[in-house]
Amino acid sequence: MTFRSLARAVWGRSPPCARVPWFRAAARTICSRSELSFKPSRVAVVTKTTRYEFEQQRYRYAGLSEDDLKQLLAMKGSSYSGLLERHNIHTQNVEHIVESLQKEHIEVRVVRRREYDKETVQWADAIVSAGGDGTMLLVASKVFDKKKPVLGVNTDPERSEGHLCLPVRYTYTFSEALKKLQRGEFSWQWRQRLRLHLEGTGINPMPVDLHEQQLSLEQHNQAHRMSTESQRNAESEADLYPHLLPVRVLNEIFIGESLSSRGRYKAFKPHLTLSLHRASYYEMSVDDGPWEKQKSSGLSICTGTGSKAWSYNINKLFEETVRDILMIGRAQTGLDVPLNKEFIEQVTKEYNESLIFGPEESRLFFSIREPIVNRVFFSSRQRGFAHKVCVRSRCWDACMVVDGGTSFEFNDGAIATIGLNEEDQLCTLLLRD
Repeated sequence: MTFRSLARAVWGRSPPCARVPWFRAAARTICSRSELSFKPSRVAVVTKTTRYEFEQQRYRYAGLSEDDLKQLLAMKGSSYSGLLERHNIHTQNVEHIVESLQKEHIEVRVVRRREYDKETVQWADAIVSAGGDGTMLLVASKVFDKKKPVLGVNTDPERSEGHLCLPVRYTYTFSEALKKLQRGEFSWQWRQRLRLHLEGTGINPMPVDLHEQQLSLEQHNQAHRMSTESQRNAESEADLYPHLLPVRVLNEIFIGESLSSRGRYKAFKPHLTLSLHRASYYEMSVDDGPWEKQKSSGLSICTGTGSKAWSYNINKLFEETVRDILMIGRAQTGLDVPLNKEFIEQVTKEYNESLIFGPEESRLFFSIREPIVNRVFFSSRQRGFAHKVCVRSRCWDACMVVDGGTSFEFNDGAIATIGLNEEDQLCTLLLRD
């Protein structure tokens, strides 16, 4: 509501005093208070799949009893009692969230991760992610209305960081956080997200859910094969046009051969990283610039929200590296460059902080991971800021992994356009301490 619409609601028209400074200030105050109200009627609480639930489901299908499961987990070096304890902590915290909402006469619908769908998003006035950052990323990926608030609660803070969730103290006092929200003691934060268009020959815009737990290499490839076969049965001439993929990216995208992505995502077997690494071939254009042939370990593209995550760890420098560079510079130039610990720490800190940018900033950051440069493959920039990146796949078994939880097949002939759109912003909340 603007101050003019407020005046029209009161007087039926914009009064002469609408141009008076004090009136404008008072109207803005009233409007800001109304905009800061958080009073949803219906809230969906989306819960993660705990490791205990995952193991139960996986082995129950194999006909194992609870005792068999205990023995099997012990053989794998996992503690049955430990998994059950973490599951109970998560469950208790979810119950606390639900009870707090219901006490405020809010209708609540608890939805498990695998049941979270478009209908749930449409039903809710606001959505609470009950889990960790992975659950928050999943919840955010399916919310397309930038006016629908999304709130993260870390339900197992001793085992996960929860950067995208409320401060840990509100895990156990969610009712307090809810009251602060209702009193308007918060600020809105619209986080930029990436949208993906996929086009070209042999594309498959159907996603494969990687879940929060491990999929083997064969399970992942089989899921993509099944999805591709289903898609090809329904192909038409319309598939030649760009598909806007049914997800929005809050953190990051990784593009590359499946075997080169094993080291990043826990959804794959980590030991495959060293034994079965494969370079990724693709062409890349930044901000409608010339296409460049690339050969690397893959391509990472992140938002401001994701600039603190994997992208940061790909590009950050360590003090040892900075010291070595300064020593070379000192020897080459003869300049009296300081090499004391304090100076090296400061240079390292400033460089690493330059890799981070605000969640609301309308730009993305790309990183070519471990590029191979020769007379055929080259890169004018290994990393940098942009507004749009286009990638043409020349891979044979590649995937485009969104926020570590959703994978799209991305093989030879497929073209991805990654960019920003103001309508894709995610509405989140920052509590005031």
